[in-house]
Amino acid sequence: MPKLLVVEASPRGEYSISRNLTVNFVEQWKAAHPGGEIVERDLAKMDLPYVNLPWLGASLTPIEQHSPEMKEVLQVSNELVAELVAADHIAISTPVYNYNIPANLKSYVDHIVRKGLTLGMKGEGLLHNKKCTVLMASGGVYTEGSPIRDRDIATTYLRLILKVIGIEDVTVVAAGGSKVVDLGEKSRAEFLQAFEPAVVSAAQM
Repeated sequence: MPKLLVVEASPRGEYSISRNLTVNFVEQWKAAHPGGEIVERDLAKMDLPYVNLPWLGASLTPIEQHSPEMKEVLQVSNELVAELVAADHIAISTPVYNYNIPANLKSYVDHIVRKGLTLGMKGEGLLHNKKCTVLMASGGVYTEGSPIRDRDIATTYLRLILKVIGIEDVTVVAAGGSKVVDLGEKSRAEFLQAFEPAVVSAAQM
């Protein structure tokens, strides 16, 4: 049966636009894939360490040469990579902060881009036959035709990183303009309704 990995980044809980998109996406995915397995990784609920010197030293050392200390340093990273490798479909749910992804998601990326595991020694991606849906919320609108299209760093970055590790089947649901909810100009439900067709389509792929 297919397996879906859901990676959540927003710290806003039930008030998060990206998390609300994900709730709908997961419901639709379940309906389209009865019996499928769902694994959730909530980055906002874990103290994901940033890459440091011991981590770099361990990650660049052949596995068969790992000391107990190196194994401990890489434990979380290995868990994250294993989840990613086992998944058929990955849903990345994230807000946009200052035109890019939040720090916890960037740290996640650093942990899962691993030579010999997701990235070949010659730089080739090792993860194939996987799909990824990016569920993204932003105060600004950066989609095609926007006068600030050039500020769409988050989408470009995620597509690039996913391609680097071998995942090229990527669908982005970009819920831009979400600041209208914070300003009280639209209800959260009303705003989310506009993106439901895109969410349903991505979940049924």
